[in-house]
Amino acid sequence: MRVLLVGGGGREHALAWKLSRSERLTKLYVAPGNAGTRAVAENVAINPMDFEALADFVASRRVEMLVVGPEEPLVRGIRDFFEADGRFGSLLIVGPGSAGARLEGSKDFAKGFMARHGIPTAAHLTVTRENEEEGLAFLQSLRPPYVLKADGLAAGKGVLIVNDLEEARRELGEMLRGKFGDAGERVVLEEFARGIELSVFALTDGRSYKMLGSAKDYKRVGDGDTGPNTGGMGAVSPVPFADEAFERLVEERVVRPTVEGLRAEGIDYRGFLFFGLMNVDGEPLVIEYNARLGDPETEVVIPRLRVDLLPLLEAMATGRLREVECRLDARFRVAVAMVGGGIPAAAVAVWKYRVWRR
Repeated sequence: MRVLLVGGGGREHALAWKLSRSERLTKLYVAPGNAGTRAVAENVAINPMDFEALADFVASRRVEMLVVGPEEPLVRGIRDFFEADGRFGSLLIVGPGSAGARLEGSKDFAKGFMARHGIPTAAHLTVTRENEEEGLAFLQSLRPPYVLKADGLAAGKGVLIVNDLEEARRELGEMLRGKFGDAGERVVLEEFARGIELSVFALTDGRSYKMLGSAKDYKRVGDGDTGPNTGGMGAVSPVPFADEAFERLVEERVVRPTVEGLRAEGIDYRGFLFFGLMNVDGEPLVIEYNARLGDPETEVVIPRLRVDLLPLLEAMATGRLREVECRLDARFRVAVAMVGGGIPAAAVAVWKYRVWRR
């Protein structure tokens, strides 16, 4: 099978590394890729948001499977674009359409979805400039710290956690007036959840699902988990404090209702589901959805996979996920990041390295 993997981060390096080991792989392209993917695939200098260029490449190279790594192409409708083009009727696509990607692309939609399907999450209120006063009153009703989330994609910078009420009120006003551009036209105010954060991953073909394990990433730049937040300084999988009982609750209360809810709402979701969770005294609480795998979490989850990744992706894309197995190695995997000086304030490239026991 000829595969095009879209993306250029550590997540795509981990996916490319695993795909390159498949006996069923004929050719692997990565657009645009990075120095790591170059060792296991052919990098293609195409911007992930240039759907026309990607389509021409898929057609000219007779690509049979498209795997989408990052969130923005999914939210902007890359799947819908290819499905609308008559040249690609047989192309297998891993990743949801824009309707499913709204779980990540709109925090307001995600919160409403959770409410409709009884999925546990924190108390919240969506605020626009029209109900700003209601938002200020809602902040007043909460205990600090205060959580403010831009509704749309904001390059990982749209979530604020502040301890002072006046600062929270000021930040709300600035977000509604363009601090994060269009992403902040709506702001989700949320009660702060007190617990331990982690991520759980699943694969789904729209009807069934397979669990893909848990991971915890560490965002602070300094040794000892100190300093400012970054996009991720490392991760570990599995998560020591997510025991079998907790994972069973996650599956029963979060994963299964999410897959069933998507189907009930007529959303044909074929791809990865990322559940950002809080473990609150042994009870799972959903912080957010992502419509793809995480980075750096993928670098520790994918190396635990003990089966060929390509048949799993094919089964997701064709609705046959029940027919394949998904087995994980119980041993721990750890990823660390080496970064240039000035992270996260300076615009310096971040190189992510995967470290695990074979």
